[in-house]
Formats: sequence, structure tokens, C-alpha cells
Amino acid sequence: MGAIDKRMDEVVGEGPAGCAGGAELLLEPAGPSDLRGVMEIERVSFSSPWSEKMLRAEMEGNPFARFVLARRKRDREILGYVCYWIVFDELRIMNVAVAPLVRRRGIARLLVDHALAEGRAQRVRRMLLEVRASNEPAVSLYGRYGFIRTGVRKDYYSDPKEDAILMELNSAAE
Repeated sequence: MGAIDKRMDEVVGEGPAGCAGGAELLLEPAGPSDLRGVMEIERVSFSSPWSEKMLRAEMEGNPFARFVLARRKRDREILGYVCYWIVFDELRIMNVAVAPLVRRRGIARLLVDHALAEGRAQRVRRMLLEVRASNEPAVSLYGRYGFIRTGVRKDYYSDPKEDAILMELNSAAE
């Protein structure tokens, strides 16, 4: 078992039927055959989900995008994903989502860990994101990494209309 697999097994832990249940996980790039599973999580995670066309463009057509899945090894089920861009010296987290039955088990944290580690390896200087003001779990998660609030985009989100909190982490501050 690799170090990342062992750590993921420890984080996910035991859970009720239908959850990750202590299964080993792996992180791997998403591909076109993963679109259906990603769409399922996208639809239940966001009030204004990305379209299939948008997700496909991130997976296949955007040279700056990285789209990484967290899968259960046993059955290869997609449990979550992160989409982020690395453009020159900047990393921008575009989307993080985890299947409802396995939330609050560290999967989002592992996906964000992966994105930030790649950013550090690519020597990015700034890491940016925006998050719904009401998404307290996400705001809290990013705060634990040292992201700070740098601004607000008024009425940025629709369905329902809501502000976006802009957050930033400078690599020099880590």
C-alpha cells in the first residue's frame, strides 16, 4: 500500500453501508469515461452545477486545468473530485465536490492537499479560490490551510443569488 493510499484509508475510516467504509482510495486524473460519475456528484453538490460540456472542456480541452478524482479502489467508484488550474505562478481551485454519503471523512481535504502540493511543486506564488458565502464547511476547510479572505463578489452566484468570498494563500506565507 502506497503512502497516499495508507493515509487515505486512515482518513476515510469505517462508516455505514454505502459509505467509503475504510476502503483504500486512490487519486487519479479524470478522463472522458468518468464524466457520468462526475456529473452525478456535481448535480447533488451544487445548486447551479457545471454542465456536461463545461466539465468535458476542463477534462479534455483546457491546457491549464487539472481534474483529479478520488476513487474507491475496490470498485473504482468516484467519491469526489477537484478541478484546478495552474497558470504561470498561480493556482486557482475551480471546483471541489464529494459524494454526499462520504462527506466529512477527509476526502475533500485529500483532494485539496493534492492540488496544493502540485502547486508547490510547480512553484506557484498564489493560490486562489472563490466560495459561496454560505458554504461554511468549505470556508472552514480553506481557512485551515491558511487561505485568507481577500474580497467579496457581490451577488456572484445565482440559484440562490449569493455573494462569493474570495480567498487567497500566498506560497511564501506557508
